[in-house]
Amino acid sequence: MFKRTDVCKSQVDSSAVNHQLPGLTYLYIARHLMFLDQKLLWIFLIASTGIHLNCRNFDQQDVAEVEHHKIEIIKKLGISNKDSLSTASTRALEMGYVAGPDWWTSFRMKDLKGDLTFEAGVTRRDPSAVIKVEETYYVYYTKSIGESHGFRTGDPNKKVFPWDLSEVWCASSNDGWNWKEIGLAVGRGEAGSYDDRAVFTPEVLYHQDKYYLVYQVVKAPYVNRVKNKVGMAIADKPTGPWKKLDAPILEPAENGVWLGEEDNRFKVSAKGDFDSHKVHDPCLMYYKNKFYLYYKGERMGEEHTLGGREIKWGVAISDRVEGPYRKSPFNPITNSGHEVCVWPYEGGIAAMLTSDGPENNTIQWAPDGINFEIKSHIGGRTKPPHAAGLVRSLDHKRSPLAALEWGLCFDRKEGWDYLKRFESYVSFAP
Repeated sequence: MFKRTDVCKSQVDSSAVNHQLPGLTYLYIARHLMFLDQKLLWIFLIASTGIHLNCRNFDQQDVAEVEHHKIEIIKKLGISNKDSLSTASTRALEMGYVAGPDWWTSFRMKDLKGDLTFEAGVTRRDPSAVIKVEETYYVYYTKSIGESHGFRTGDPNKKVFPWDLSEVWCASSNDGWNWKEIGLAVGRGEAGSYDDRAVFTPEVLYHQDKYYLVYQVVKAPYVNRVKNKVGMAIADKPTGPWKKLDAPILEPAENGVWLGEEDNRFKVSAKGDFDSHKVHDPCLMYYKNKFYLYYKGERMGEEHTLGGREIKWGVAISDRVEGPYRKSPFNPITNSGHEVCVWPYEGGIAAMLTSDGPENNTIQWAPDGINFEIKSHIGGRTKPPHAAGLVRSLDHKRSPLAALEWGLCFDRKEGWDYLKRFESYVSFAP
């Protein structure tokens, strides 16, 4: 392999390569070249910084090859004139739109059978990952009964949201279509406990012969300014019984400051970090011999930006599954997303970000589980699922999106949330 140390330290010669493209474009073309030829990559990178190539390791053929690849990328994008780039063409080069469709897919939703079909008056939503134990699939989800009324009733006992007064339930299936509701997995705590109002949005991890559920919790009263936290329960079998930990494993940042006493989450004197109000949608992964707890953060005084709601993801890491979890100094690790959906791929972590933020409806990948880059855009016609629960037993190593082959999600009908099955597929125009 050609090494950086082989490069001659020489004078600057800006004519070594004809600089027709914007500076950032070189970074993305370099990424493309990286997969073709290491020597070519270094020639390109050095040329792009203006160092001349007149030393024994390089020749004019090398320079010509770099220029050729640059032109080929421009041609592949259908750009008419490399010397007159529109803002859109420049962005296509800088963002690497020349990449293939390996990370792109579409989705379709289908109704389930058995106990998880639509049921008026009952909310079932936010399914966990689907785990397979021997020949049986298990899923965990939010369940609540009755209508929700919002915050303006004046009655603290009235149900606020569809996920208020909720608990985590479990269902099983032999084929992924016909589901039998087993019953309650994790219920609300006793009055005065940290989870006495609502327990919802679960995710499951199987690790070393034990099952771990992580989920959101709310302590009464459920008001606009209530701070959601993350709890954990542990079992020896997928059907329980589940034992809760005595305290939450993750809490919001404490550097936001409310303005006044009115129960208004938008009035603040200091917004604080991206997760100063709520930590939501937890997803626990065993990665690099540690436990990575991915989560969605909501901010005190949340605003709307060019991408809609001000929603981002973070991660907290622990050496022990029960914690303590320490938030990454790199948080937030995304600019968008709602319900957390992540899976392992090629030594890193892939993610599907939907619904909120300037990068919503994208699939991203981080080689270290933290530094995510956009790999594809899946909005519009692709119809990404809400709160996708992935099937962990699928062979996620087979391709970038093999983990999305099928899973569970939720939809809304006649005012009630219910679980559905999603499937991914790719259909190209003839």
